[in-house]
Amino acid sequence: MEFQSSSNPVSNLGETPSPEQLDSIKAQLDLVLLALESLTGVGSEAMLEVAKQTGVEALMSDRVTLWRLRQASPLRKGQGRKKLDVDEARGLVLVSAYLAQQHQQKIRQAVTLLEEATARKKPPHRVALLGDYLDAFSNFYEDRMISDNAPIPESLRDLALKLLIDLLFYSQSGGERRLWLALLERSR
Repeated sequence: MEFQSSSNPVSNLGETPSPEQLDSIKAQLDLVLLALESLTGVGSEAMLEVAKQTGVEALMSDRVTLWRLRQASPLRKGQGRKKLDVDEARGLVLVSAYLAQQHQQKIRQAVTLLEEATARKKPPHRVALLGDYLDAFSNFYEDRMISDNAPIPESLRDLALKLLIDLLFYSQSGGERRLWLALLERSR
């Protein structure tokens, strides 16, 4: 993935969101990372390594800092411990897109299996890779997110599958820009 070579790699993504938009962006970013974790098994160490590779390690220098950034999501249990600023949001976008590109083959495989299952009218959870992904996503969501706002199982499944398809777009060249623009659009 080609990242900007400016001294501030997060400044070139484009439009700056309003403070009101940041709450929505925080939640959406955390869900994108949750989907990546669920499908690929990446954890905080991989995210921190990617932060170094993309030049945003100052924004997420250790596991505690990364955890605090993710806790900024209004969907999270114990949320509100850290306000997410625009550069931190952009940094998480770079990390998410880079991780998606690293795991593009697995993402592509999962989306292909989803397309095949849909064409055959076969439930996605009956396909091994998709079933594992959906189970992991559900378990992570249940463990980490506020139960008052928990969607019904069908809605959670639909969210997981939508995020899986979105990951395919973010895993391609220019994925960080696509993700940023999608976050801005959805936050309006």
